[in-house]
Amino acid sequence: MSEVVYEETATMIAAGELQSFVPFGREHCRNHPNAFNLQLRELQPASELWSSDGAAGLVGSLQEVSLQEREREWWQLRKGCTGVKEEEVMFEEELYAAGNVVVWSQGSRTQASSVYKAFTVDSPVQQALWCNFAVLQNNNDEEVEQTICIVQSSCINVHTVTGKDFISPLPFQVSNVWATKFGLLLERKISANDTQLNPPGEPLPMVFSMLHPLDEIAPLVSKPSSQFDSSTVHYMSDSTMKIVFTCCQPSILVSYDTVQGTHTVWALRKVTHDECSTVLRYPTEPVGKPLGLMASNFLTSHLRNISRLDSPGGSGTELKSCALSSPKHYNVLRSNPNRAVTSSPGAHSRVHSPNISNMAALSRAHSPGMAAPSFSGASRFNTSFHSPSSRGHHGLLSSPNSTVNETVLPPEMEPIVPDLCVEQLWTETVAAGCHREMSSQASKVFITSDLCENRYLCFLVESHQQLRCVKFIESNESSQLIFPSVTTISAKDAAPLQISARQNIDAMLVLEACGSLVLYTGITRVSKVFVPGLLSPSFSLSNQRPQISTPVESVSTPANGVNRHIQRLSEVPAQDFMPSPVSEPKGLNNKHHEASFFEDHIFQQATPCIHGLRDPVCNRVTLELGGGAMLRISVPEVATSELVQKCLQAIRFILPKDAAMKVLVKWYNIYNAPGGSSAHAEWSLFVTCFMTLMGYNTERLAWTRHLHFEVPLSPVIAAKKARHSAQGSEEDWDYLLASRYHRQIISQPVCASVESSDIVATEMGDLSSASSPGSSLKLESSAPLFPHIPALFYVLHLLYQELQLDELHRAKASSLVCVLQQLARDLQLEEYVDLYWRDYPSVMSGFSKCCSIDHAVIEQMQRPSFLLSKPPCVFSWLSSCLRGDENTPFPYLPAICQRTRLLVLSYALYIFGDDKATSSSESKYLFKLSAGQKSCASEPYLRRQSSVKVRFSSASLAEQLVVWLASQGFTLKDLESVPFGVALPIREAIYRCREQPCSDWSEEVCLLIGRQDLTKQAHKMTLAKSKASVSSGLSLEPPVATEPDEEEDGMSDIIQEVTGLIWSQDLRIQEVRRLLRSSGPVRVSVVQLPEVSDHEYIEEKENKLLQLCQRTMALPVGRGLFTLFSYHPVLTEPLPVPKLNLTGRAPPRNTMVDLNSGNIDVPPNMTSWPSFHNGVAAGLKIAPASQVDSAWIAYNKPKSPELANEYAGFLMALGLNGHLTKLATLNIHDYLTKGHEMTSVGLLLGVSSAKLGTMDMSTTRLLSIHIPALLPPTSTELDVPHNVQVAAVIGVGLVYQGTGHRHNAEVLLSEIGRPPGPEMEYCTDRESYSLAAGLALGMVCLGHGSNLIGMTDLNVPEQLYQYMVGGHRRAQAGANRERHKSPSYQIKEGDTINVDVTCPGATLALAMIYLKTNNRSIADWLKPPDTWFLLDFIKPEFLLLRTLARCIIMWDEILPNSEWVKSNIPQIMRGNFDASEDINMETMAQAEDYITAGACMALGLRFAGSANSDAFDCLYEFARTFMKMMPFAGTAASLQQMGYYNLQTCLSMILLAMSMVMAGTGNLKVLQLCRFFHKRTGGEMNYGFHMAHHMALGLLFLGGGRYTISTSNSAIAALLCALYPHFPAHSTDNRYHLQALRHLVVLAAEPRLLVPVDVDSLKPCYALLEVSYKETKWYNETTVELMAPTLLPELHLLKQVKVKGPRYWELTLDLSKETHHLKSILSQDGVLYVKLRAGQLPYKDDPQGWKSLLTTAVNHRSSGVTAFKPETISTFTSNPALISFADFFCKTSEGMKHRKDTHMFSAMLYECVTQECPEMLPTYIAIEQAVSALQRGDLQQTFPLWQLRLVVDLWDSRMLRGPANSHNTLLKSEFLPVMKNAVDVALDGWLKDSSSVLRSYMWNQVLSKDAQSIMLACFLVYRSVPCFRSTQLKSCSSFGDLLSCSSQLEIPLRDLLRLAPVLLGSGSPSLLGFPLQAFSS
Repeated sequence: MSEVVYEETATMIAAGELQSFVPFGREHCRNHPNAFNLQLRELQPASELWSSDGAAGLVGSLQEVSLQEREREWWQLRKGCTGVKEEEVMFEEELYAAGNVVVWSQGSRTQASSVYKAFTVDSPVQQALWCNFAVLQNNNDEEVEQTICIVQSSCINVHTVTGKDFISPLPFQVSNVWATKFGLLLERKISANDTQLNPPGEPLPMVFSMLHPLDEIAPLVSKPSSQFDSSTVHYMSDSTMKIVFTCCQPSILVSYDTVQGTHTVWALRKVTHDECSTVLRYPTEPVGKPLGLMASNFLTSHLRNISRLDSPGGSGTELKSCALSSPKHYNVLRSNPNRAVTSSPGAHSRVHSPNISNMAALSRAHSPGMAAPSFSGASRFNTSFHSPSSRGHHGLLSSPNSTVNETVLPPEMEPIVPDLCVEQLWTETVAAGCHREMSSQASKVFITSDLCENRYLCFLVESHQQLRCVKFIESNESSQLIFPSVTTISAKDAAPLQISARQNIDAMLVLEACGSLVLYTGITRVSKVFVPGLLSPSFSLSNQRPQISTPVESVSTPANGVNRHIQRLSEVPAQDFMPSPVSEPKGLNNKHHEASFFEDHIFQQATPCIHGLRDPVCNRVTLELGGGAMLRISVPEVATSELVQKCLQAIRFILPKDAAMKVLVKWYNIYNAPGGSSAHAEWSLFVTCFMTLMGYNTERLAWTRHLHFEVPLSPVIAAKKARHSAQGSEEDWDYLLASRYHRQIISQPVCASVESSDIVATEMGDLSSASSPGSSLKLESSAPLFPHIPALFYVLHLLYQELQLDELHRAKASSLVCVLQQLARDLQLEEYVDLYWRDYPSVMSGFSKCCSIDHAVIEQMQRPSFLLSKPPCVFSWLSSCLRGDENTPFPYLPAICQRTRLLVLSYALYIFGDDKATSSSESKYLFKLSAGQKSCASEPYLRRQSSVKVRFSSASLAEQLVVWLASQGFTLKDLESVPFGVALPIREAIYRCREQPCSDWSEEVCLLIGRQDLTKQAHKMTLAKSKASVSSGLSLEPPVATEPDEEEDGMSDIIQEVTGLIWSQDLRIQEVRRLLRSSGPVRVSVVQLPEVSDHEYIEEKENKLLQLCQRTMALPVGRGLFTLFSYHPVLTEPLPVPKLNLTGRAPPRNTMVDLNSGNIDVPPNMTSWPSFHNGVAAGLKIAPASQVDSAWIAYNKPKSPELANEYAGFLMALGLNGHLTKLATLNIHDYLTKGHEMTSVGLLLGVSSAKLGTMDMSTTRLLSIHIPALLPPTSTELDVPHNVQVAAVIGVGLVYQGTGHRHNAEVLLSEIGRPPGPEMEYCTDRESYSLAAGLALGMVCLGHGSNLIGMTDLNVPEQLYQYMVGGHRRAQAGANRERHKSPSYQIKEGDTINVDVTCPGATLALAMIYLKTNNRSIADWLKPPDTWFLLDFIKPEFLLLRTLARCIIMWDEILPNSEWVKSNIPQIMRGNFDASEDINMETMAQAEDYITAGACMALGLRFAGSANSDAFDCLYEFARTFMKMMPFAGTAASLQQMGYYNLQTCLSMILLAMSMVMAGTGNLKVLQLCRFFHKRTGGEMNYGFHMAHHMALGLLFLGGGRYTISTSNSAIAALLCALYPHFPAHSTDNRYHLQALRHLVVLAAEPRLLVPVDVDSLKPCYALLEVSYKETKWYNETTVELMAPTLLPELHLLKQVKVKGPRYWELTLDLSKETHHLKSILSQDGVLYVKLRAGQLPYKDDPQGWKSLLTTAVNHRSSGVTAFKPETISTFTSNPALISFADFFCKTSEGMKHRKDTHMFSAMLYECVTQECPEMLPTYIAIEQAVSALQRGDLQQTFPLWQLRLVVDLWDSRMLRGPANSHNTLLKSEFLPVMKNAVDVALDGWLKDSSSVLRSYMWNQVLSKDAQSIMLACFLVYRSVPCFRSTQLKSCSSFGDLLSCSSQLEIPLRDLLRLAPVLLGSGSPSLLGFPLQAFSS
């Protein structure tokens, strides 16, 4: 073969975590018996049931089981991938199939397995697999649908994770199914007589694809590789080709040719258009016969054929033969008809398009159950019947069922278009000498990669015991794969593993023929794997029962778990452990195996018994032992310590591939040696290994010797020189550890690693002094890594800089610095050594030893160009950035030094202000190291980026920085680990953004700036999802009923927490509940006069009750509005409907009064409509966001017929809230065929409301059946009840609302004037039909005005005008002419239009068509007449309608004052009357009042939902005026003129207008009016008036105050339908207006309540809003302040809504950009999350704002801190960290008396809280700690001073820009100057005492090792003194020279002043006569 496997060395690693393995599915099935098991139990003794046979059986060996055979079981495992985050623990998923059961379970090491889903199917499972289907979404994105596919003999069941189920029938027997990237591949099973059946020379395709369960199965097309003949693209019809493997990434499949004996790799892709046409063009073969024509026709006929006769159950005879000959298919006939059985996919022949039309999909899903047999057992491509004659295969065979033959080949059938194509990539070559028999099919194929990203496709040929590894490379455009080489490894079995999940390092476990396990990476052999306990002699090859317990007990796994498994194994009888029939393929070579075991001398005594490997997941794999037992082991990781992982990553990055491979392999072996190191010695091991590889003699180096054990490593190197490799190759592979070393390691105890720096330092010191200075150490130049030392040193230095930027990893940097300083000394890089010494002076002082490098070999070292003499130091880079100096780009390693990159770019963006730092000019600041290997190094990094789109507008730098950081996946948790000095600018940017964030920032950005309120908002939660929404945290449960026996009144779901905030002062909600309660008996109080007999008294009481019942029956209409959308139903319970109670109680004895006693006459059907309204009210409670499905709607259907009306109302309500769209068409049909009038009305109106304005076709058909005018003239006349016709007509209006549909408009126009028919038809209640037609016409043409496209010939306005004023009837045009030939026998109308019938509809139609158009000419038609004579001709009621119509056409002229209302009254009524004229005062009074009422109504519509105070005052005045005229006011004169009815009608209209204006506000004055009318029950106060008054009450509290009314066109149309000013006289009255239409008012409701919810407590609260209105022609742009929770004005009027401070964080919703965000907030219960600012209390606790924390500071400026008591902190902040801090650090308790810093801590806390930056507290504390440590002089490292210096630099840069900028800085107070001064004092004091030390350092003299060195390092760092190796400073004689030099040295001026005295030699710390203090700050 082309590559040689590396030579084996005597190394071994230990496997861990042994566990006995039993597939979880087997356990589960044993505990859950199903039908199949029960049948088995009857046939077999119980002991044999669950033998572990089939453990090793391959998928292909599953065949149909008859009941006598044992059950076959099969399983597979994969890495869990159901939506877990990267951080979470990996888990394993198992798919187990046995018999008819498939079990999908999940479990991980830490968590026991559990069943995720389990399926039971009708026939035995042939195969089960996971598959992902790509589903095309509407916007052409592909969404992946995860599914599980269960293959049975006749069909495939596909179950998606989301819960959809499909059944795809199979048109042929399938031998195997494969999952691919696109969908499923099916391999056809070759039946015995396939050969005879095929027409000669025409093979049928063998492989088919199914891209989705609903798609057709299409044949696969293959394209051979170009070397033969590229032009031939043909179906894959080669029956010798078997698929052995498919893979999604890359999309390939591997096939095996049974004749040639070769494996081929194919690329799988979608088919191109050309290939399609080539295949379908039927090319002719050279022989000359048309190939493919017949075959393809034959094929399509089979795939698409659903002729009944071709399947069992078609005709009687066929059925019999089927049943007799094949019992195992018989059960299909009783298959479950409820399942959605798809018929054969070809039935609806989709000609070319792959995506099915909706109807086809529908019929597919709903085809009735009897279609089942048509595709069941007798699959058509193979004969499972015993007699070939019983299936007519095709015309070439004679057969008894000749009928079939005629149906098989319809010649005109379309061929099936293929979907996928395979393209040949590589075929294995057969060596010339080999015979064909030598080769055999691969039993296992997988893809693996080695440590250096080379990828291999491996296939195991079991008969040869060979594993062939084919290396493959993706070509540049990554479309092609190139296969350069093949390697063969001898193996009995193999499995791919992943030994480091984090770094994606793959490996491969190989079971060799001798039975030993070997680990490979790619084709490089790593080591043997030792499984403890498997080599014990108790495992023998004899046939006794294996004693599994012995080995496993010695393993350190949790004992009880293992023993339980063993016990289970030992219960099974002995013979069951014998190799089972399924493992036959492996059993063939048993003899050969045994021989080889015994020949292998090592394993003479202990024969291993590993038969195979299976189910690899991550680094775990199952070993199959002899006798069917299984053990699960794990192969160890590459490294567990993060530091070692990072170092390995850097080494991998920089070294060439082969060198990196050696390092990793050597390290892996040393680290994982059996009995080897524990985790904490890992770093020491690594250093030793690494230094040795670079050529160091680690035992002679004092510090490395101490790191480890006294095991000599030098013999290894010596041995290496002596022994030559067997091949004589110079591979540096040999020096791997000798076995003697292993024995020593195992015997030596492991010493603990030394992490903490000071211990290292002291012990190092002792050692280095001990070793003699004379002995020089040399580096071994032949060591493998010797040439790469400089490059390795540099990447590790960059890694060290990266670790410095992470507080969590900084401790590791001190470990790394030991290695670095050694390398730096030996490479003679002085400045690096100096840098390390400055960072860790106490550690570094212990090291002094150098190792010399021979000058002869120094050339071998490759010094990379990027290794500069000046060390890159990230802190000094950032510091000079803050000072504004120019910097060179900072080097970084992509994908390893992420933190460095992030912070460097952040500083460049925020401090330098370079917008493009993060995009185009990144290279200005960062220098990317490119290295020997990984080209795609940054890929895993890019994947982490979140979904934040970075788009920089003119936003400030702070905003840009925050958005960019969030887009890079940077979180607050990351920020906490950034050192405090480095993090300060980022914190500052965050602090700036927090004040005024953008409303459209993503969730990640809001989290980063600490605005949880915005984050929560982005999460989108509703207030009360359901009563069980514990998770949401909002405990807004409806209140518990006070008395247990209180009956349900249907109003308990109003959320009290919100209403309690809106109406906090009184109990108006309870009052409304009392007024609207219809479920309790009413109080009937009648005084019995002396002369009244008892019998008469009872009658009197019942008459009184009858009057009260008129009111009770009208209540539900109002209750529906009051409880609108307030309830989320529980799907397992029916909807509670409060009963309509029509009984009474009479005081004083509370006796029952009932209407059914028969004493008085009660109208029949009195309660039918009220109970309908009751049903609507109950249904309207359901919120639109609830989860409601078709089944639940049907489930609510009542059993008793008397509740049918209620259910009809419930259906209508479901339509109004949009849920009726979920009701299945079938159910709708069911309800309508019952012929129940109410149900039809409710359903038609409901469906139409749900489909408002959609022109939905199916709904149109539904409605047309009920409207004779929309049916063809010749159709049979249906007897449709009148009310249903009215509902259907309105339905047409709703469905076509605003569409201007011509045909419907024409029909409706003629229907307004529909004449009565000859018989009794159309004679009664004509008014309501005409009105409905008018309203519907208005809705269809809503607001179109004169732009009615294509309707000019209809003359709509003229026709309507004629209907309104009367005139000669026009001839009926169109189809309905015939119907109206003969006049009515009942009503004589003559040739004129009956205006009384047509006028209302026509008037409102005109109003709606010209709504808001301000068309004056139409409006003038509607003016009231201006002569008395004409006035007498018009009904006063019509005057109301005309005025209303005229006003809403002239929409913009409506003004909210009484002058405007009165201006509608004609002039003649307003002037003085001439007594001589004969004026009918009654006419005048009525006309005036009705016109006023019409104008008030228009005013109400114009200002609906606005709560406009002018409009309300105006309407309230008119209401008062009318009230004075009423009879109870005592003025009888006006009453005689007006009539009670007319006055009451006008008053009701004005009341409704008022509640429209105040909708949802719960205004008290309106409530009082409603309550007043509620109490009036006697006299003429009928059902209709009560309905009006309680509708007004419902509107006033619409949706419990959460909803109000919109003024959109659609809403106005709904209000006109619902509030039509003619109310029913009694409860059965539908003459003028259908009662059901009253509920359409819901269509005008919209949610506009904004509820602030405190994000910490999740409770609703008060917050101040600032609402800005856009400018309009009536007013300028204005801003008002509202206290939320409040109803917002209509959104289109608003510019922005803002939560105002100072209590809460400000938050702006800008509506000028987009209203979508606010709309979604309002529709989800209006929850707006707000966050209380620290130091503030909510309005509820502190209404005036006098208790806040800041008020104390205002009174006495300075004493804010002293007045602050830490105990009170808890009232001002909910941050638990701050409260605990106050408790523990700020209180002066007994034990803390001596601590001086409690006051300091209190001050810090106070400042953090008042400045609103609690996250700065750690920074304050860190600064304080650093300074006090410096003062005490016990700093071990200079890191804190670096941070202080960065803080000071930032402060200076802010101050330099002027005090104007200081308000943006975070450290505002005097805290920082105090701290800065303390540092200066400490360092100056040191300088005074030891200036000589500093001078000797500067002149580069050797320093004495004493404590001075730490202070010296601190001084150098803080004063930013560069590493002086230059003599130029010596020449400086004056301060001027110093200044000129300092510019090159980059020392800040203030630090230079400190140095000058030392440099210039004067000892005194004063200079040029100035005291130093003058320059200090």
